[in-house]
Amino acid sequence: MFKVFSVPAEHKAKREAVLKDDLVSRQSIAERESDALGFPGLGTLVLVEGDDKAVARAAELFKGIGDDLPAEKAAAVRKRIRDQEDDVAAGVGLIFG
Repeated sequence: MFKVFSVPAEHKAKREAVLKDDLVSRQSIAERESDALGFPGLGTLVLVEGDDKAVARAAELFKGIGDDLPAEKAAAVRKRIRDQEDDVAAGVGLIFG
C-alpha cells in the first residue's frame, strides 16, 4: 500500500516529525519537491509505501499538515519517483558497470 502527501514548506518541521514516528519511519519513504517532478505548487511530495497499518498511521499523522493526494495523482507521482530512481540506478551502472 502507498500514499502520497503534499506538504507545504511552512510545515517542514512537522513533516520531519511525522517521518520520525516509530512505525512510519520503518517504511519506504521518498521525498521530492513537486516542481522538480512536474507537479508545480504542491510543496514537498512525500511517498510512504509499505505496511497497510503504517501507511494508515502516516495518513493520520499528516492530517492538518499536508494533503493526501487522490489515488490517480498519487500513482502518477509514485511513477515519476520510480522513474527518477531507475534513471539514477542506470547512471550508476554505466559509471561502475
